[in-house]
Amino acid sequence: MAIAIAVVAAVVLGVIVGTAKQSTGSASATAGLGVSGTQGVGIDQASTSSRGVTATTITVAFPVANLAVLSSNIGFAGDAEFGVQPQAIETFVNAINDAGGIAGRKIVPIIVQYDPTSETDMRAMCKQWTEGNPAVFAVLDGVGTWTGDNELCITQEGHTPFIGQWTTVSDWTQLGSPYLWWTGPDQSDILKTVVQWGTSAGLLGPSIKVGVLAGDRSSDQLALRKYLLPDLAQVGITPIVETIAANSDDSASTNSAAPLIVQRFKTAGVQSVIPLVPFNAFFPFLANETDDRYFPKLLLSDYESSIQSALGLIPFPYEQALNGQEGVTVETLGGTDTPTLPESQGGYNAAVRSCYDTWTAHNKPVNPGVSPYIEEQGPIVSWCQVIRLFAQAATDAGRDLTRRSFVQAMAGIQNFPGTLTPVLSFGPTKFAGATEYQVVQIHNNVPPSSACDLTYDGKPQGTCWHVVSTWAPLATG
Repeated sequence: MAIAIAVVAAVVLGVIVGTAKQSTGSASATAGLGVSGTQGVGIDQASTSSRGVTATTITVAFPVANLAVLSSNIGFAGDAEFGVQPQAIETFVNAINDAGGIAGRKIVPIIVQYDPTSETDMRAMCKQWTEGNPAVFAVLDGVGTWTGDNELCITQEGHTPFIGQWTTVSDWTQLGSPYLWWTGPDQSDILKTVVQWGTSAGLLGPSIKVGVLAGDRSSDQLALRKYLLPDLAQVGITPIVETIAANSDDSASTNSAAPLIVQRFKTAGVQSVIPLVPFNAFFPFLANETDDRYFPKLLLSDYESSIQSALGLIPFPYEQALNGQEGVTVETLGGTDTPTLPESQGGYNAAVRSCYDTWTAHNKPVNPGVSPYIEEQGPIVSWCQVIRLFAQAATDAGRDLTRRSFVQAMAGIQNFPGTLTPVLSFGPTKFAGATEYQVVQIHNNVPPSSACDLTYDGKPQGTCWHVVSTWAPLATG
């Protein structure tokens, strides 16, 4: 079966997630880097505060990244759906409120646009939500732009529930416990799954030269040292590790280091490379691979959305570097952005279709005359998923809604119908909802072939990906 993706949305999302600044020396980084942080508590020890909750309302903050700032910094145009994020939030919040709210309470949304490249601004917003006025009960991030230590500011410092799409290794949720919850996968599980899959696929092994391209951010270095290197060691692999500047304001350092790293990998005969970098650091690496005509196997994954970003970079400019590359993902990315086909033929799954029905009942098409549909992995369904997940937990918490009753309810959610992933399941110590992955291969569909499904209007797609192996449980532990 061939599967398609909304390419522009994937690239823009990769840019946003990858270039949001992340501090590297914060005390909230974990002890794995020689830096200590205050560990969280169990769900039954959570605060009993009902801050942000009244008899009739629940105040929730919705940070929306200013895409114009990122586009000017990175040089990529935006996607139409990113421009309607406030409208999407209001649509799905109003749908819940119009249906009676949550145990009779209406959600009061605070929608704030912010500059994701400014740590000062983001921390100020966090402190206002968790300590100032108006009082906020929870913070939701549908598309993964509120990242890194900023998640811990809300949860670890502010003891305020946060549900977001951006993820890193499980140390973050341990520090933010029990207030930090992810709709994306725990990257500790992703890395273990990459090693498991790479070994079984013959891409990793003691006889294969393996390289790791790691960012210099705290999350990347923690993922490398505490998780990936031990996982590789268990299968007899000692990789060649190269570190590259990964923050968006270090672009000069990133660009100068990339050709040297490519040369060192090439000279060492590296055959397989595992990227642990955001998009802004991955892009120059691919550029220099192409310049040197050096194309190792890339073990792509959901780590900083490397597989989604890669899909948006073929056929131009990096077809040779990326066409035919494979990776693991928890995301469905499985259709042609149309509700008119069944899921088995590339149509929406049930959750996306439900979000589509709500959206179209209240809004005109985002791209009039171009597409009457919404992207099955785009911002609209991303916000739909996180808002409905919050509403489910808040409803399950009952009339006595406190931080403790909310996180206890979150821990009880199983098989929640996801939009970006098939289902989301949580637990008292499981703070990331994704549970399954699939292996996919990127395919350039120029000239068109039967490998890629047609779009909703019968036209060929420019790129798609094939399912190499379908859903299996993520490697854990």
